[in-house]
Amino acid sequence: MYYIHTIKDTISIPPSNFGEDIQTTATQILRSKYERTIDKELGIILALFDVKDISDGFILPGDPSTHHNVRFNLLTFNLDVGEVVTGEVSELVDFGCFVRLGPIDGLVHMSQITNDFINYDRKSSAFVSRTSGKNLKKGDTVYAKVSTISLKNNIKDTKIALTMRPDGLGKLEWLKEPQTKDKKQIKKHTKPRPGKK
Repeated sequence: MYYIHTIKDTISIPPSNFGEDIQTTATQILRSKYERTIDKELGIILALFDVKDISDGFILPGDPSTHHNVRFNLLTFNLDVGEVVTGEVSELVDFGCFVRLGPIDGLVHMSQITNDFINYDRKSSAFVSRTSGKNLKKGDTVYAKVSTISLKNNIKDTKIALTMRPDGLGKLEWLKEPQTKDKKQIKKHTKPRPGKK
């Protein structure tokens, strides 16, 4: 879910920053470029830190800025389809609930909340099951599995779909309830032993 990556890049420092501390300037330039962005391979870039190995500057023809090779670390958030996550229900809507997953919310459609038939009760602001009495409200902690991920160019447009239907997932209280399944008796069919001739 959370990862640290070491990255190498080249930055351009404009003449207006020449008198400033190069470490501070490089960190500011890199943070404005990387933080709160999405990389298709790394995921959501949360923070940049530990800028080091800043090379001596070199110049390019027609460019007054100095260019420096740098190395730094990124803290990222990334999910995989099929990964099981824990989060808090942050919002309930008619069609499902949103679960807070660190820097982003994932959507659990109402059909994916539980195997029971479930309705949204506006009076109690909760999803309620008619048969089992299970309920889900804002602030509940849940286990869910990532169904699909649609990474876009920004966090706002990125979509994560979750499911809580498989066994072992859902609201923590549901997992503590005893499992009651109808046990069908299976008749053993045995063939008569062949007689001796």
